[in-house]
Amino acid sequence: MKKWYAVIGDPISHSLSPFMHDTWFSEHGIDAAYIPIHVEPSQLEKSFEAMKMLGVSGFNITLPHKQSIVPFLGKLEESAMQMNAVNTVNFDGKHYIGSNTDGDGFVQSMLVHPVDKASKVLLIGAGGAARGIAFALKRAGFSDVTITNRTFRRAEELAAETGGSAITLKESEEQLAEFAILIQTTSVGLATGEALPISLEQVKAGTLVADIIYVPLETPFLKKAEEKNCVILNGVGMFVYQGAIAFEKWTGVQPDTEKMIKLITEKLGGTYVNN
Repeated sequence: MKKWYAVIGDPISHSLSPFMHDTWFSEHGIDAAYIPIHVEPSQLEKSFEAMKMLGVSGFNITLPHKQSIVPFLGKLEESAMQMNAVNTVNFDGKHYIGSNTDGDGFVQSMLVHPVDKASKVLLIGAGGAARGIAFALKRAGFSDVTITNRTFRRAEELAAETGGSAITLKESEEQLAEFAILIQTTSVGLATGEALPISLEQVKAGTLVADIIYVPLETPFLKKAEEKNCVILNGVGMFVYQGAIAFEKWTGVQPDTEKMIKLITEKLGGTYVNN
């Protein structure tokens, strides 16, 4: 019987996940479909019950349901428990198991570059995305991670949980040249005329500067980093790798991530450059 998978969110029409997963199903000859489902917050539990009744084999979750889905799932993997948020659900024949592939997806996208795991890393932000990335960096063996955030207390709390350290935004700007990797996880600086999350005046040329956003492909933060002769990384890789981890959980197949990054980049109007 044909399997089906889904992504749920509110809104959902913008999602590129159906394009990505259906392409992978086709490439690997897998008889399955992947559909977007618009689910309003008040309908989450009823929608999940309906999906189970109709035999969904797995699904992804985007905003605003990543945390609110947690009470309805039978089991959680460690990644989801650490974040108290789920972006991927897999059915093992008995239980719907929640995991969170966002952080590991980002780290995999970053490791495409020649990165030394002993490098000093500055993580900008302390929200859900930063939390997932902080734990994923720790799992991957990065031992020197510093967190900065507008609300310093939140940076301190996340640093304490992940074995990192915390500094203020002002301190991060003053010490910026010490960091080999900068990871921007906030939405600060996207609005026209809005200041960047931190000043990049002191950044060293050659620093790897990442922004997890992929629309636009080059954020104001990345444009400034490029002006400073940094290596830049947008969020397309994170999006593709987190999806690839989910795809492998569902099918046991590792899809072609590099080809998909190229397709998504071109779909968004950009030019793919193989680093």
